[in-house]
Amino acid sequence: MAFEFEIIATDGDARAGILHTPHGDIPTPIFAPVGTLATVKAVPPRDLEELAVSLVLSNTYHLFLRPGDELVRDMGGLHEFMRWNGPILTDSGGFQVFSLTQINKIDEDGVTFKSHLDGSMKRLNPEISMGIQQNLGADIIMAFDHCPPPKDRETVEQAVARTHRWLERCREAHPDDDTQALFGIVQGGIYPDLREQSAKFVTDIDLKGYAIGGLAVGETKAEMYDTLDHTLPFMPKEKPRYLMGVGEPDDLVEAITRGIDIFDCVIPTRLARHGAAFTHDGRINLRNAQYKLQEEPIDPQLDNYASRFSRGYIRHLVVAKELLAHYLISLHNIDFLVSHAANMRQAIIEGRLKEYKDSFLPRYLQSDSTDS
Repeated sequence: MAFEFEIIATDGDARAGILHTPHGDIPTPIFAPVGTLATVKAVPPRDLEELAVSLVLSNTYHLFLRPGDELVRDMGGLHEFMRWNGPILTDSGGFQVFSLTQINKIDEDGVTFKSHLDGSMKRLNPEISMGIQQNLGADIIMAFDHCPPPKDRETVEQAVARTHRWLERCREAHPDDDTQALFGIVQGGIYPDLREQSAKFVTDIDLKGYAIGGLAVGETKAEMYDTLDHTLPFMPKEKPRYLMGVGEPDDLVEAITRGIDIFDCVIPTRLARHGAAFTHDGRINLRNAQYKLQEEPIDPQLDNYASRFSRGYIRHLVVAKELLAHYLISLHNIDFLVSHAANMRQAIIEGRLKEYKDSFLPRYLQSDSTDS
């Protein structure tokens, strides 16, 4: 029972569930903040717990380069290293290898690349990725995949085939899901036939969950939603479905409505570092002078530590480049997305997800443009 997924309610294609893990239960749908280097930027684990965060992500590529996965292992694994007692998911490093580095060689075995830190030559392949993630000790680990540009068909075809071959090697290198659950990744760009092909292949391998990768990487929102429509029918309903790297509030609504369970994204803390915040009336940029004298909190519908402070004060911190601004806005943005997913979960349980969607989206989207 260490890794079991149970669906407790449905509303159309949307599901409310519980993913049981050795470090606690994950209620789904769920938004997970990203702790790339074993820390969610500017926000300590204590505050994540207070926000009812139940899953945190860390990054295989970055931790492999610094401080090194063997060091993390020797320090007791990620849970002990970062003092986070809840579930952790690590990605495979594939996305970063193909997006952040100067690729030197892609071959059947894996990828040779230059470190973005010091230019030294490094190697990642399915077996190395599995070994790194085993050292890190996350609850959920991801198969090493090839994430291509979404609209280059020839490259996407090659990436799908390579991802499938690498998944088989990941399964062979990590055959036991008792302590770490391996998730496979469906690729295919924006091409329905390739997504169907990939979904059928990946889900034919018995894994604890399945992810959809290669979206939110340059395609339009309409193309993303169409791709989900073409992909999800070929993914098993009894397993958790994870949409990688997606975290915009409107995207959560559209994807949850279609049957996605797990989300992650760096967007809440990245926006915070630029003074931008989510609100139910759209995204706002607290650098703007219109907030200088506003006494209300960033979003009166939320109640977290950042809610104690006025928009005017937080704007002052942003303009003055005070570090407290990063902390408060990051805290707020994470709370917004975590609460947003939790509210949709409750709406699914109560059979009113359409009401929630019809109430949330027009209000959020009508203002979410010029201010940010």
